[in-house]
Amino acid sequence: MSTTENQLPANFIRQIVATDLKENKHNGKVATRFPPEPNGYLHIGHAKSICLNFGIALENQGTCNLRFDDTNPEKESVEYMESIARDVQWLGFEWSGLYHASDYFEQLFDYAVQLIEKGLAYVDSSSPEQIRANRGTLTEPGKASPDRDRPIAENLDLFQRMRAGEFADGQYVLRAKIDMASPNINMRDPTIYRIRRVHHHRTGDAWCIYPMYDYTHCISDALEGITHSLCTLEFEDHRPLYDWVLDELNTPCHPQQIEFARLQLEYTIVSKRKLNQLVTEKHVNGWDDPRMPTLAGLRRAGVTPKAIRDFCERIGLTKQNSWIEMGVLEYCIREDLNENALRAMAVLDPIRVVIDNYPDGQVEQLDISNHPQRPELGKRPVPFDKVVLIERDDFSENPPAKYKRLVEGGEVRLRGSYVIRCNSIIKDADGNITELRCTYDPDTLGKNPEGRKVKGVIHWVSEAHSHTAEVRLYSRLFAVPQPDNEDNFLDALNPDSLEILNGCRVENSLAAATGEYRYQFERTGYFCLDSIDSVDGKFVFNRTVTLRENWEKD
Repeated sequence: MSTTENQLPANFIRQIVATDLKENKHNGKVATRFPPEPNGYLHIGHAKSICLNFGIALENQGTCNLRFDDTNPEKESVEYMESIARDVQWLGFEWSGLYHASDYFEQLFDYAVQLIEKGLAYVDSSSPEQIRANRGTLTEPGKASPDRDRPIAENLDLFQRMRAGEFADGQYVLRAKIDMASPNINMRDPTIYRIRRVHHHRTGDAWCIYPMYDYTHCISDALEGITHSLCTLEFEDHRPLYDWVLDELNTPCHPQQIEFARLQLEYTIVSKRKLNQLVTEKHVNGWDDPRMPTLAGLRRAGVTPKAIRDFCERIGLTKQNSWIEMGVLEYCIREDLNENALRAMAVLDPIRVVIDNYPDGQVEQLDISNHPQRPELGKRPVPFDKVVLIERDDFSENPPAKYKRLVEGGEVRLRGSYVIRCNSIIKDADGNITELRCTYDPDTLGKNPEGRKVKGVIHWVSEAHSHTAEVRLYSRLFAVPQPDNEDNFLDALNPDSLEILNGCRVENSLAAATGEYRYQFERTGYFCLDSIDSVDGKFVFNRTVTLRENWEKD
């Protein structure tokens, strides 16, 4: 992706990096990384971090690595790793190097031995419950473990035996020996290794001890030569531990950790645990359900990488957590699709219109523009004949004031076609309208009728030359702006987040639709073909976003 498309506004991290380069800090280099844990699919919050880390590197001719923080094999999988790599590339970025925390397991073990030898780590037999109970509070210091002063030689022996698999899961942990009275609870002898007999998707059963995130992350950064370790604000209190580990070890470099506020988007949940719950309990149809805030879900909904990158740039970076209105994301999506989506016609609730004075058997191929503001996108042939379909709500027997669509005895223009007049209505035995009998003015193709003004324009498709489709009208998954604030976030689910319409009809050109393209269905909204469910001749279209904001304000 080119960084010269638009001038990017300044933010405090860009300013820090610019100052570092000016002062030749880190030898004038910029090296960042995006380090997700492969325990779920990436979501819109990750997009902010991806755009920031890769963007900072691109802007400064630096490097950005993709590194999987795969130190917790109980929750991680190859599926998640593959989805993460796919999403990063879909957003438009390429990593300088692809790494895994598991690449460094041997080095991480050796560094832990160094800490033990320096008297800065010890093997503890306390249970997780005892460690939590003895950690203290914000106003009270912690209590030292009875094992805190275990001799170095004994610690080294026990740690080697932990690796060799001599002990049960949870029997021992390795803790850093820092300060049990530190005002920062993260510095009160944090656990840096635990015993877990879990098969690892990359290292198999070679290890039965796994390092903790806070210990692994800073060393991985150092081993990769990262200069600016950009992370979200919840890691600010962990920075002293990040620096402590690197200060005490002879690592190749000491990266600079910088924190920024995470993305909190209204009407969404970005907790991987809760997203996983939505999937496993089948409140949604998988991680890529178009209602999900995952990048896979947004992609399936028809959102473009450009819209997401634009959104991440618009919301900027701050040091203070705040909520972003969903309307900001939707605005970015509409702005992109309005400019780039091809136009097409689809009738979601069809009513039959017979044009009595149109010649039987005649079919015209009308050339209709693919985009009214972009002639370079060309035109498409749209068949027109004696029987067409229009939206049921584009006709009214009892029209309200200022109604500009079709009424009995009234005229309307068919988009890109002729002016028609409704002369009579046909109903079934229950009083439902089944057909409109109309006539057309053959002199109105591309011009207004003489002596009268036709105000309304409606979309249509040919009955004989259109295709049946299923249309899925997706809306916001949650009915309240901040579902995480509810006692049970599932209670905030929007029961109307999906409406499935069968028997819709789409114009003939959409028979060639692919998931690569987005479409504006005239007067209806923005849609894309669901490339997963559109199989065996079935057409399924997902609504990406409405033409304009229609969500009820609180």
